[in-house]
Amino acid sequence: MNGFLLDTNVLLIAAFRSVTLSTPVRQAIETGPLFLSTISYWEVTLKSMKGKLDVGDPRSWWRNALDDLAATPMLLAPEHVAEISNLPAIHADPFDRALVAQAVSAELTLATTDSQVKRYASERLRVLS
Repeated sequence: MNGFLLDTNVLLIAAFRSVTLSTPVRQAIETGPLFLSTISYWEVTLKSMKGKLDVGDPRSWWRNALDDLAATPMLLAPEHVAEISNLPAIHADPFDRALVAQAVSAELTLATTDSQVKRYASERLRVLS
């Protein structure tokens, strides 16, 4: 599959336009195709519930993010979960590990700002930062 999976931080930056993203990531967002993982939806919802992120109603925010970015939602599938066990123990965050596994399994380029996630770049995973 061709396209770009945005990690949660890139999604939030793109949605809130709070920080300038790198030129390669901005170009990926402009050209697509883009995918947003339900893993990011889950992470945003948890942060909202804890008061760490104000998105209003997470369901509305998610739908708006998909529409605004012209992105396709990507569900977490069993093959994505299975891929997690093949990853080296670089990152402790389960959300980030799941996003990496999802990108590898779906053969998508992962757009990230996370320096630890960047270390997963390999023959099987292209990373934009």
